[in-house]
Amino acid sequence: MTGGAVETAATAVAALSLLAWLYLILFHGRFWRADQRLGHDAAPETWPAVAAVVPARDEADVVGAAVQSLLTQDYPGRFQVFLVDDESADGTAEAARAAAPAGRENVLTVLATEVRPPGWVGKMWAVATGVAAATANQAERPVYLLLTDADIAHPEDGLRRLVAKAEAGRLDLASLMVRLHCRDGWERLLVPAFVYFFQKLFPFPRVNDPRSGIAAAAGGCMLVRASALETVGGIAAIRGAIIDDCALAAALKPKGPIWLGLAEDHRSLRPYEGLGGLWQMVARSAFAQLRHSWLLLIGTVLGMVLLYLAPPVLGLWSLVEGWGFAATAGLAAWAIMAATLVPTLRLYGRPLWEGFLLPVSGLLYTAMTVDSAIAHASGRGGAWKGRIQAGRDTPVQ
Repeated sequence: MTGGAVETAATAVAALSLLAWLYLILFHGRFWRADQRLGHDAAPETWPAVAAVVPARDEADVVGAAVQSLLTQDYPGRFQVFLVDDESADGTAEAARAAAPAGRENVLTVLATEVRPPGWVGKMWAVATGVAAATANQAERPVYLLLTDADIAHPEDGLRRLVAKAEAGRLDLASLMVRLHCRDGWERLLVPAFVYFFQKLFPFPRVNDPRSGIAAAAGGCMLVRASALETVGGIAAIRGAIIDDCALAAALKPKGPIWLGLAEDHRSLRPYEGLGGLWQMVARSAFAQLRHSWLLLIGTVLGMVLLYLAPPVLGLWSLVEGWGFAATAGLAAWAIMAATLVPTLRLYGRPLWEGFLLPVSGLLYTAMTVDSAIAHASGRGGAWKGRIQAGRDTPVQ
């Protein structure tokens, strides 16, 4: 290829990337603004009964803080907590019981899962166990179910504000993407980017628009109207889902309004173990998000290269080569890309210049997605805490 042809190709790709970024910031559901937050809605006339269901598998190191945060809620209505020990081997149930503050022991019920039926992923079976216990008493059936994880700390007013939001909007689902652990080097690089990519995949304003078909939720904190859950078939309707939160949102949204926001005070207690911990979290479900489609994987890789790798590479290379338009287009696309990460960086208290590192994060997440596909092909898909949940030959174990 001649020098002129190379310049033409670089210019075309850089221009295409710039056009793609202009489209994303203008027409892709305002995803990058990170402005869907939980406010302070007016209190309802009566506070409905709520039951929290907490599936827990080998969470002894964090479950105590999570349980304490639930048992110290300032919620004015009736509130019960059902923690379901999912075959833990580290004393999770004992740690949960020990964490109950004096006088609040009767609010907490600790259960153990029975033998899991075929076709159920472990977490969903634990959630179903908790939901069954929470709704067993017809006279005290909760209006809402708070489905939350055993490594999430809730602020004292968290449940009250979430219920007020659901009641004000007559929501069937109100969910918060909690603040993830973001302290060490790899977390600082990859966690804000993870939140950003989730918003890009599921623009929150479109999730929250009843006219849009886009549905999503964040499994760490989901307040579900119990009657709506029953209408769609209960937890059994998503019994085999690895990405269970978005599967639940997709089932509920056709029946009634849902809402998804970014949390400021609800937070994850679990740090990631370096790059490996983050890699495992993403690779567990990335290929499932692509519906196990190799064509979608190829398209995703090409799209990530065009959007995240091409702008800095072509911009800097063209600048050195003196290819004016290609350099301008590439660097402009890179600047727009960095600017779209700024609201999420502010949420996590990170310096704004880190937006220019988004190509590095994008490259790593692309590699994680490819690794997720390879794991699925080799029968190791969905590996999590000793379980293979989406392997080629064993769809659910």
